[in-house]
Amino acid sequence: MYVVIFRAKVRILDEEYSKVANRMRELALTEFGCLDFHAVTEGNQEVALSYWPNEESIRAWKLHSEHLLAQRTGQKNGMNHIQFNWLKLHATIKIDQPN
Repeated sequence: MYVVIFRAKVRILDEEYSKVANRMRELALTEFGCLDFHAVTEGNQEVALSYWPNEESIRAWKLHSEHLLAQRTGQKNGMNHIQFNWLKLHATIKIDQPN
């Protein structure tokens, strides 16, 4: 399994940004095999973690025409820092506490 870490500083986190971000999440989950997707914002920063079964799925999603357009639009409209990393998970430890 792989995790993609997306970080961005956005000049304005407005409705349009949210709409595009939600579409990218939907695309990842429904068309490219993304297993899970979580995003948080604080001030003008966003961090998103998405989990993938393989690198091929990540590459296909990253190169999809809608995703490429979103990247160009984001850069044009005020994303002044974007970082995109993906890592292979070697182990997962899950601890469930009883209720």
